[in-house]
Amino acid sequence: MFAYLTRAAAAGRRRLRGLAGGMSVAAAALIVGACSQGFESGPPVDPGATATSNAIGTGSIKIALLLPLSATGNAGSTAQALQNSAELALSEIPSADLQLLPIDTRGTPEGASAAAQTAVANGARLVIGPLFAAEVGAVAPITKAARVPVLAFSTDTNVASQGVYLLSFLPETDVNRIVSYAGRQGKRAFAALLPQSAYGSVVEAAFQQSVASSAGRVVTIARYEPGAEAMKAAIAQLATVAGGADPQIDALLIPEGPAVLPALTAELANARIDPRRVQFLGSGQWNEPAVWRLTGLEGGVFPGPNPDGWQAFVAKYQARFGAVPPRPATLAYDAVTLAAALARIGGAGGFTDQALTNPDGFSGIDGIFRFRPNGTSQRGLAILEVQNGSATIRQPAPRSFGAGG
Repeated sequence: MFAYLTRAAAAGRRRLRGLAGGMSVAAAALIVGACSQGFESGPPVDPGATATSNAIGTGSIKIALLLPLSATGNAGSTAQALQNSAELALSEIPSADLQLLPIDTRGTPEGASAAAQTAVANGARLVIGPLFAAEVGAVAPITKAARVPVLAFSTDTNVASQGVYLLSFLPETDVNRIVSYAGRQGKRAFAALLPQSAYGSVVEAAFQQSVASSAGRVVTIARYEPGAEAMKAAIAQLATVAGGADPQIDALLIPEGPAVLPALTAELANARIDPRRVQFLGSGQWNEPAVWRLTGLEGGVFPGPNPDGWQAFVAKYQARFGAVPPRPATLAYDAVTLAAALARIGGAGGFTDQALTNPDGFSGIDGIFRFRPNGTSQRGLAILEVQNGSATIRQPAPRSFGAGG
């Protein structure tokens, strides 16, 4: 199910509210019905080619799908999964008057700029993608000049702006959710262990702000460069306030993923930083089975979507494409479903800033989300706990904005 979430939804009612052109639709939420018919998709469009010859679907409203489809490695495989997910979403909405135009960005700003020009020239009314921040920055001047909004997959809020909306899971949202939760559990003295990178700097700024908003204090922040020795030195610094039987902190933020966490947790244990005495806080990167199996994180908590939506999506995706999708694949599915909902309300002119920034938000595979006027997004996330090799919900995600959480 995908719908506008109105304030009445907090009381258990679900209505689809149309904002485009002042149109009001008193109807049940748009139901995404399983439909056996699919859409045949051709190869990705070269930025210089005619996009309509490779379209997915036959609707009258054109939606460009800008992805690094010819890129190698993880970027290319993720791009293909995003296209697959977009196709899956469209196949499940037989009434959608949409036509998806996959256009290859090649994973470069130059390719993205050319792809955006192709999208505009072919009459796209909405752009879904691109994937990388540099691509989004290259696309924005072209789409803004044409008054075509963008739903991008980058997590870099520096490229967000009115008309360029980030559908991704933002580090700032993760940090605010987990720190505010810890504050409500009585945690007041915080520390963080962060990579020495642009991502680490974004997290640090969000961490400082979130701790202050939770009436807490930041005791220390340890930063580390790549490499075992740098990690060891940062954790030794941290151990002066976090180690031993009487730590000076209540909670420790560790926003890393499965590639780095095994080494970090081993060093934390060596430094006698005990998760039974210090509450370990994670980020969305902890939402991986490989992380849940790390004994050094037992009892740690992290923000993430309620798992039910993801599990149902994986089953559908696997049945259609014969593979398990990467985690970002839901973003393209939700983007297409949102486009279908807005087009149903307002037609080709339904993708207005007013409609996209509806404060009641939308509900997708990964729960509720909404776009702010500055292009950033907010999500309603659950709190999950690492327990016995799995993740269990400690606090469910909110079902509407303003309902707590």
